[in-house]
Amino acid sequence: MDYDAQRVDVWAATIDDHPGGLAKKLAPLAEAGADLESIIARRSPDKPGTGVVFVTPLHGYAQTTAAERAGFTITQHSHSVRVEGENRPGAAAELTQKLGEAGINLRGMSANVIGTRFVMHLALGSEADADHVLEMVGSTHKAASPR
Repeated sequence: MDYDAQRVDVWAATIDDHPGGLAKKLAPLAEAGADLESIIARRSPDKPGTGVVFVTPLHGYAQTTAAERAGFTITQHSHSVRVEGENRPGAAAELTQKLGEAGINLRGMSANVIGTRFVMHLALGSEADADHVLEMVGSTHKAASPR
């Protein structure tokens, strides 16, 4: 199976766990023109009253500055790879098995299907693991957040 894979910066911020808490964090990004492909938000069970939101991608000075002012930072503990490909039954199982057999341990994964395509975001524990994923599954260009 052919994949398009690239490094991406994932930005994270703490959110208040109350109605509108997530909207308050996303609004400045929208105002700066961010066209977010992936948003993951959840409560923080170890910190009642708070949650965390992860977003990608952000491009350019206006978007990254808005993100920083809203409390977002690029995740430093997780190295992320975006993988896109043709969807078919078993695609995620096949790819994750291939990574496991190569000794790559995922910190996390999110995946979605739209039409006939899937997009998967893999969180890896090291830059070396991210580079290994790129070598295994696709191209090696980086889609970072330019400043």
